[in-house]
Amino acid sequence: MTILDCAQVKFGDNVLIGPNCGFYTAEHPLDAETRNKGFEYARPIIIGNNVWIGGSVTILSGVTIGNNVVIGAGAVVTKDVPDNCVIAGVPAKVIKTTTNHDTNIYRKL
Repeated sequence: MTILDCAQVKFGDNVLIGPNCGFYTAEHPLDAETRNKGFEYARPIIIGNNVWIGGSVTILSGVTIGNNVVIGAGAVVTKDVPDNCVIAGVPAKVIKTTTNHDTNIYRKL
């Protein structure tokens, strides 16, 4: 994985991270003239507890991931993610809210 940590990157407890993931806190101005002067800024990334991050996920600056979240492989996370959900896609979006039913399925195994 790659962590570009110009700002804080904070991981909660029990976080699983797949291969080839990127956590990028740095940003550059959209304006080319300003960007060419070397300006850069950064915003933190915060990952909650019990998060599963699939392979090749990219998480951009300023994003907070809630607790009990699953992020599908290849997702690009550009916005904050609420607790208890599954997200996927480019850009990532909520595709399912997890419930007690999801937990009970695995208790039967």
